[in-house]
Amino acid sequence: MTLNLLSKIPLFANLPENELDRILSALDVKELKDREILFHEGDTGEHFYIVTKGELEVLLAAGQMEELQLNLLRAGEHLGEMSLITPGGHRTATVRARGDSTLLSMSRVQFLDLTTKNPELSASMVRVLSQRLDATNTQTFHDLTEKNKQLQTAYDELKTAQAQLIEKERLERELQVAADIQTSILPDELPKVDEFDFGARILPARQVGGDLYDVFLLKNNQVGVLIGDVADKGIPSAIFMARAHALIMAEADIGLTAGEVLRVVNRHITRLQKSTQFVTVLYGILDLKTRVFSYARAGHEPPLILNPDGTVERIPHSSGMALGLWEDVTLDERIVTLPPGSTFLLFTDGMTDCRDTHGEPFGLERIKKTLSGLSNMNAQQACDHLLETLVNFQDGSKQDDDVTLVAIRSV
Repeated sequence: MTLNLLSKIPLFANLPENELDRILSALDVKELKDREILFHEGDTGEHFYIVTKGELEVLLAAGQMEELQLNLLRAGEHLGEMSLITPGGHRTATVRARGDSTLLSMSRVQFLDLTTKNPELSASMVRVLSQRLDATNTQTFHDLTEKNKQLQTAYDELKTAQAQLIEKERLERELQVAADIQTSILPDELPKVDEFDFGARILPARQVGGDLYDVFLLKNNQVGVLIGDVADKGIPSAIFMARAHALIMAEADIGLTAGEVLRVVNRHITRLQKSTQFVTVLYGILDLKTRVFSYARAGHEPPLILNPDGTVERIPHSSGMALGLWEDVTLDERIVTLPPGSTFLLFTDGMTDCRDTHGEPFGLERIKKTLSGLSNMNAQQACDHLLETLVNFQDGSKQDDDVTLVAIRSV
């Protein structure tokens, strides 16, 4: 059986049977216990081995965390032939027994003696090394080709990732520009008058949103108050919001009533608008002398009033239509007197629709309950407290819609 093993090794394949028998008698037998090391990586190589029983593990970084098994040699396989022709050569890996193993061992001295007596053994060695070199070259070429493919793939992926990153940065810059433009449309500060104070807050669901608000001085001791909510979110809604705001501001200062302003603006929007977007709006005119707030509501949330006695009411309302849907628009037009000590609250439906982590909406009743405890706060404090309460209720859950608040406090 051992003789058959020798005959199957290319180095000895061309030797006659009697010579193989003589070589076999000259080989030493080496026994290894389970996990016993045959030699370590870096050791000087002096012997050639043939496995006759058991298994040998060929390892890099043996015994370390990064240990890597390169090969597993079984009975009939051999290792270390380079040590026979390379004096002082070092082992390139560690070899360890897996289970009890038996090896045949040939030293360099034994090999040189064999080549003297059997010159054809040298020719076999040259042939084996040539074949190994050819195989190594082929494998190296294959490995290089494969690595080139991997590098090309990695390079292509890197280029794609870089292009995506550049595009992402470009979009982020454009979004920031859009956000800056939208912020510039909103008032930097609200009017200061003796009879009233004003407050407002806005919390977009995205970097740019579709909500709008404004509080601005008009002629004849009046103040215009505006809040709106464009359908959908993002840049298209922000653009539509800017258009609606500009149109309302353009018509508000020519002496029209709140209802007349919204009707004119609706005609402009329906004539210019070529998409399905629309905007709900509440626009009102506050007379600072009479404390009368005359407003028109185009499909927007009806406002709330905090009375001086701490009660909160929803202003009676009728149906109304958003701007931008049809040329003839139906509005809900009201006149409300704001007595000293009262707070008038306008808000978008993002406030009522905002949900907590369990999916429960904040709802109108929570707004009314929170507002009822704010009698001693000014308009801005009331808006801040309402928004803080909403954020705490939300508790980190995703915000689906923009939230905007505008408050008028009669002092």
